[in-house]
Amino acid sequence: MSTPTQYDTIIIGSGQGGTPLARALALANHKTALIEREHIGGCCVNEGCTPTKTMIASGRVAYLARRGGEYGVHVPKVSGSYEGNGNNEVVIDMKKVRQRKRDIVESFRTGGEKRLRDAGVDVIIGEASFVDAKTMVVMDGREGRERVVKGEKIVINTGCRPGRVVLDGLERVPGGKVLDSTSIMELGEVPGHLVVVGGGYIGVEFGQLFRRLGARVTVLQRGKQLLPREDKELADMLLGVFRDDGIEVLLESAPLAVENVSEGTFDVAVETGQRKEAVNGATHILFASGRVPNTERLNAAAAGVKMDKRGYVVANEFLETSSPSIYAMGDVKGPPAFTHISYDDFRVLKPTLLKTIPADERLSIKDRIVPYVAYTDPQFGHVGLHEHEARETFPGRKILTAQMPMSYVARALETDETRGAMKAVVDGETGQILGFSCLGVEGGEIMSVVQTAMMGKLPYQKLQDAVFAHPTFAESLNNLWGFLK
Repeated sequence: MSTPTQYDTIIIGSGQGGTPLARALALANHKTALIEREHIGGCCVNEGCTPTKTMIASGRVAYLARRGGEYGVHVPKVSGSYEGNGNNEVVIDMKKVRQRKRDIVESFRTGGEKRLRDAGVDVIIGEASFVDAKTMVVMDGREGRERVVKGEKIVINTGCRPGRVVLDGLERVPGGKVLDSTSIMELGEVPGHLVVVGGGYIGVEFGQLFRRLGARVTVLQRGKQLLPREDKELADMLLGVFRDDGIEVLLESAPLAVENVSEGTFDVAVETGQRKEAVNGATHILFASGRVPNTERLNAAAAGVKMDKRGYVVANEFLETSSPSIYAMGDVKGPPAFTHISYDDFRVLKPTLLKTIPADERLSIKDRIVPYVAYTDPQFGHVGLHEHEARETFPGRKILTAQMPMSYVARALETDETRGAMKAVVDGETGQILGFSCLGVEGGEIMSVVQTAMMGKLPYQKLQDAVFAHPTFAESLNNLWGFLK
């Protein structure tokens, strides 16, 4: 084993928590190494938020182009195009969509690496594994050699990846036709018929995107509703949006096998309820359910780091693992798996490692308010508790709910974007807002207004009586509370 290089802190993984943490430590004159297996920025920059939302923007432009006539804007028809869901047709240049995504990802990635190196972080590209609680071996992917590094503190930030798929007959499907959430963004052409397995957040975003780009889309959802964590009323509205847009959704359905594989198409045998049927003529299949943590090569046992049965690192509210010198942040410690949670982990852990606050005042992730947005169109934003969670959390307490359709919102009517609704959950005794969901255009932004009120512990009456600029979507928060019951 080569002579080890000593660091104050080693961070494994350059996601949305690890990257700013490494930079902050280095700028504070801590000798810091950041070990990254593949590319700087982690999942969000390279396979998650940045590329998907870039492509979704292209899908929305295609959607609006098809709807131009509804606004009195007529787009000339062009022959040889993919026919959409309206009266107009648009031409999709999938290679241009892909290149635009690649360019933005590359910009974010290279900018992030430059900021790290400028701050004095030692960036090591390679695969890391523990020798003991303070020593790691790194197979350097760029220099092709083994390095040994030691850290007084080590932070595990290795994230997750799509899970392995097992399905009878799948091996007969031609290369490039079996997709996950990463590979689907590298397609150079729009699929003829995309079958999406999974109706969670990833599945609904990609399903709608590729429908808007011109594909026939079938979504197979094992549960009784799309987005199974969400309130049923709003999830059913999203189902209606999908079906109105020409997306076939099969609920309580699961794939059994791939059959009748030919040169260009295949069938997917599906179990739906108590019967079996087939989705015919698929050209591509996307597996959009299930992610697994990137821990199998860490040799975490050698460092005394405990993991659960699914391979997630076990960490407490202070992000400490079972090994005193090792911490975990981001997706690798389990859900909720959101970029902003990883970044908040950085906020929590930074003062602990820099020792800028007393140990008995260290920050915690306990009871933090967790917002998120599914970037369907309309968006699905949520923060806090759902109705059923509130009733389970506070048994015997008076729980009120308010639900208002987006068609009651002036701004939605003016922009002709009235699909969806918003729903709030309120403590009937104190007026405190316990949770809020919005299926609507800019639903994430509306949700953020409510989140701010929740962070300030404002009762709903403060929003009801607030003076919002007219006409904005946020202005709807004057009227929502009139539906409390």
